[in-house]
Amino acid sequence: MPDETSKPASPPADPSPIPQPPSAPAAKRPGLDLGPGVGVNVTQDMATPERKLPPAKVVLIVLAVLLVILAIYGFVGRAKPQGAGSVDNMVAVEVPGQNSMLVAITVTLHNSGEKPLWIHTIKGNLKTASQEYSDDAASAVDFDRYFQAFPALKQSAQSALMPETKILPGNEAHGTVIVSFPVNQDDFNKRQSLSVEIQPYDQPLPVVLTK
Repeated sequence: MPDETSKPASPPADPSPIPQPPSAPAAKRPGLDLGPGVGVNVTQDMATPERKLPPAKVVLIVLAVLLVILAIYGFVGRAKPQGAGSVDNMVAVEVPGQNSMLVAITVTLHNSGEKPLWIHTIKGNLKTASQEYSDDAASAVDFDRYFQAFPALKQSAQSALMPETKILPGNEAHGTVIVSFPVNQDDFNKRQSLSVEIQPYDQPLPVVLTK
């Protein structure tokens, strides 16, 4: 007779696995936000550096304005010659057989600055249709020799305007400069300009007197 008090057999185990709740998706790393109202995502902005650059049109406008300011500053602040003056008289003679001209130029130099003007160098410049020439002024000791050989040079000539001449503010100096150029009479007569260039000491620009 079977034992009625024995425990009933356990039900067979369910072979199917117990379903697990789905895992939450990995949280996306947020970009660094500067706060409400700003609307700028630094992560995205750093990934796209081209957004940092202003439009090309704005850059061109800014550069143009800077160039105009620099040009105005350079024009207003540029150095000016300390003196001024004029070419009062000019006599030229051709040296026979040498294809050259001797020129005596009488000038007036006025010191328009606020300190004494000391002459450092003097030279003459000739510009023709095809070329430019320059010559240092002859020494005062050579004037008599030139005047004896070419008496025409002495017409309206004055004493030599020499280097180291000192001109006080508001004063002026008068004198003659003798120079030579390797051109013939015809080329000299067809010149475009003739000038005396006087360079003072301690000055960036010379005083140019043009005839």
